[in-house]
Amino acid sequence: MAKLYFYYSSMNAGKSTLLLQSSYNYQEMGMKTMLFTAALDDRFGDPKIGSRIGLEAAATLYGQDDDLLAQVEAQHGLEAISCVFVDEAQFLTTTQVDQLSDVADVLSIPVITYGLRTDFQGQLFPGSQRLLAIADEMREVKTICHCGRKATMVVRLDDAGKAIRDGEQVVIGGNDRYVSVCRAHWKEKMSA
Repeated sequence: MAKLYFYYSSMNAGKSTLLLQSSYNYQEMGMKTMLFTAALDDRFGDPKIGSRIGLEAAATLYGQDDDLLAQVEAQHGLEAISCVFVDEAQFLTTTQVDQLSDVADVLSIPVITYGLRTDFQGQLFPGSQRLLAIADEMREVKTICHCGRKATMVVRLDDAGKAIRDGEQVVIGGNDRYVSVCRAHWKEKMSA
């Protein structure tokens, strides 16, 4: 039976690198994979998944209104898909997470999602919340805070490098905009 997986972490833990390596492993065995990434995150230009260490692969962009089950079903009808990978899974809607569970349950194709668990204010993203609720398996991808402890939180920074405490849940950015920290340093930065 195919499963729905959720690999989660704070930023800069290597989620995209893991996704690309896993997809490569399938392809090396002659199996086809289908990669999705959020249309919101346009940092890499062309529709692709890129990692900080330079790995990248073409991907299908998904927006809030896209039916992911229908897209996978259509592609699977053309060529057998062995696994579906989703980067930036925190941006999925609740409906899209349910669609991905149908990819696993109805089409019997494993779905492996990668994303942030919480935003800069420590709140769950809708996609992550639903994945935490219904995924068959969840795994934390670990990274470290500047103090050496496990980083579980993200701080959003302004142009001067100061922590931002309020604002929209989604603001796209990389190392210039976000830093992963342990909970103690997150509390310190959010209360300063």
